[in-house]
Amino acid sequence: MKKAIGIDIGGTKIAAGIVSETGELLQRAEVKSDVSDRELMFTRVVEAVEQVLKDASLSVADMEGIGVGVPGKVDREQGIAVYQNNLPWAEFPVASRLREQFGLKNITIDNDVCMAAFAEWKHAKGKQDETFVYVTISTGIACSIIHQGSFFRGAGFAGEFGLIPVLSKTAGNRLERLEFVSAGPAIGKLAQSRLQTANLTTKDVFEQFQAGASEYQPIIDEVTDNWAQGLYSISCLLDPHEIVFGGSVIANNPFLLELIKEKLKAHQIPEQQHLLNRMSISTIKQDNGVIGAGLRGFEKI
Repeated sequence: MKKAIGIDIGGTKIAAGIVSETGELLQRAEVKSDVSDRELMFTRVVEAVEQVLKDASLSVADMEGIGVGVPGKVDREQGIAVYQNNLPWAEFPVASRLREQFGLKNITIDNDVCMAAFAEWKHAKGKQDETFVYVTISTGIACSIIHQGSFFRGAGFAGEFGLIPVLSKTAGNRLERLEFVSAGPAIGKLAQSRLQTANLTTKDVFEQFQAGASEYQPIIDEVTDNWAQGLYSISCLLDPHEIVFGGSVIANNPFLLELIKEKLKAHQIPEQQHLLNRMSISTIKQDNGVIGAGLRGFEKI
């Protein structure tokens, strides 16, 4: 069985996994990020790789390559992490540094959402003649588009779903970026403001809502309506065949999917509503970034 290493890099943690050609996650390890310094951050990446190899009793020589998912903008051809808002890696040569460290030629880097999307597309057995969209709702909001088997990247910044403006009650019925008013941290802040209760977390909001606390209903309504507005833009512009949702906010609260469908349907005309039957929540959840990166690690440079 051929194997590759997948690395999913974030501002809080770095996950590394050993992945088979079929997308099976054979081993996984995780270490904390160190965003205080670019070299210390790279050291943690190396530690994650060494740890997963040790746990699996394997060596780098057993691997076909390494795939790396990095937040923000990347230069895939040169293997450079160009810009991130949560890492100290501006213009950091990820691929060349990993080649020096581990001696593997095949090093592929891409945006972390693209890596997760690739895993979801493979898992969903996406068709080559269709348009597939992966949407992540977590600390941030973003999406990745796979059209006819290839990523749609535009001029390099396509998929920034969180930047779409929505008509937000939180912003006083003004247009505001979706991520600013409806990503994970924004939900907790909204609840604190509306309920005049300090220290409410996003997790608390969903737990209280599911427990039947009626004061949380308007908060859930507002957030899901914001998401539906953004999704309607995707529906109109791309008319995708399928959308899969990931990210901790929605993956940990699957009841949200039906609320989203209900609100999205209210925006759509009948010719667009085919999408409602092909919207789902990821079943590989927090492992999709590692698996997608691992699968991309088999690419020959």
